Amino acid sequence: MVKAVVGANWGDEGKGKITDMLAQQADIIVRFQGGANAGHTIVNNYGKFALHTLPSGVFYSHTTNVVGNGVALDIPLLFKEIKSITDRNVPAPQIRVSDRAQMVMPYHILLDQYEEERLGGKSFGSTKSGIAPFYSDKYAKIGFQVSELFEEEVLKEKVLRVCEQKNVMLEHMYHKPLIDPGELLGTLHSYREMVAPYVCDVSAYLDKALKEGKTVLLEGQLGTLKDTDHGIYPMVTSSSTLAAYGAIGAGIPPYEIKEVITVCKAYSSAVGAGAFVSEIFGEEADELRRRGGDGGEFGATTGRPRRMGWFDCVASKYGCRLQGATDVAFTVLDVLGYLDEIPVCIGYEIQGEVTRDFPVTCKLEKAKPVLTRLPGWKCEIRGIRKYEELPENCRRYVEFIEGQIGYPITMVSNGPGREDIIYRQSPLKK
Repeated sequence: MVKAVVGANWGDEGKGKITDMLAQQADIIVRFQGGANAGHTIVNNYGKFALHTLPSGVFYSHTTNVVGNGVALDIPLLFKEIKSITDRNVPAPQIRVSDRAQMVMPYHILLDQYEEERLGGKSFGSTKSGIAPFYSDKYAKIGFQVSELFEEEVLKEKVLRVCEQKNVMLEHMYHKPLIDPGELLGTLHSYREMVAPYVCDVSAYLDKALKEGKTVLLEGQLGTLKDTDHGIYPMVTSSSTLAAYGAIGAGIPPYEIKEVITVCKAYSSAVGAGAFVSEIFGEEADELRRRGGDGGEFGATTGRPRRMGWFDCVASKYGCRLQGATDVAFTVLDVLGYLDEIPVCIGYEIQGEVTRDFPVTCKLEKAKPVLTRLPGWKCEIRGIRKYEELPENCRRYVEFIEGQIGYPITMVSNGPGREDIIYRQSPLKK
């Protein structure tokens, strides 16, 4: 059986915790897209961790953790990350890397930095991890697959050809130092040594596992609103963040995905530029940011302060629909316990008209939030394990959101730890 864990919004929804929790009953966890440009924060018995490429099942000895073909694979960062967890007494995880995964090259990271520098005030708010240049090269068919590391003559010829092309850009567009082909080839040889023990035909491996009745978790990065096609283009990531892409990015048939757990925060947050209708500012935002997450709302990869906002029903309904949510995991509900009343965005006003449908970016940038306010519960809810034991106003908040988005909230997270979860029977669940 295959389950996907994906984000409904801008990313930073708490997918790492939900994947880590569900991994307890899973055999294989697969990262299916994106790169080290975003992180999943996990709190468990070993401590607090920020994962960037490693799947969030690496803290269990019974799981196999797979880097799928859809991932932007930064090999040195992957191995740095493995060391960062084993140095903290986490047993060495079982890792598989797809032979069809493509590699983030050193020049991708440089080109990402140079382009953001060139754009200045019109930049995309990139994490400068090389992701956009990586995916550009992948679709321009000049990317390097892991499998090519093991074909020396192919590798040598391709390095020369690609360096010639990149050096034209570096010299004439960015006025930066050129790439030395010999040096790049040496770097790729070092990548080959690092990754060789883990390389696998992942699609065949997963096909066999599914025929044996294994449980597979697909782990997405970021959320619907950062999807290249369906997000707030152009302020998006460079890959598809949707559960549907999980089939492609892992190499399995689409009909194998039986459950899509779509993660929503109880409020909104975002890293990077782009339209954000329910955004708040000043002291109101600062207080929510300070109280948010576990230790505050700061990017797991960049450390940047996240932009803050109230829950956006329009964006979340759209996000759940595009993901095909069978279940919604509602996270960080405990954070809102300090508020007397809690604003919720239930519609967008665009040029005098109110809509509840998520629009294209050029209209989104003109949208103003239509807010309603719900009474707060003014108490600590961490430690509660049964939905019925939550304060009445807390339950009303959950049920109001569920009614607005139209998808069943079956999990409520009320703290950072694995055990801080409440399972709920939703009336919307068929």
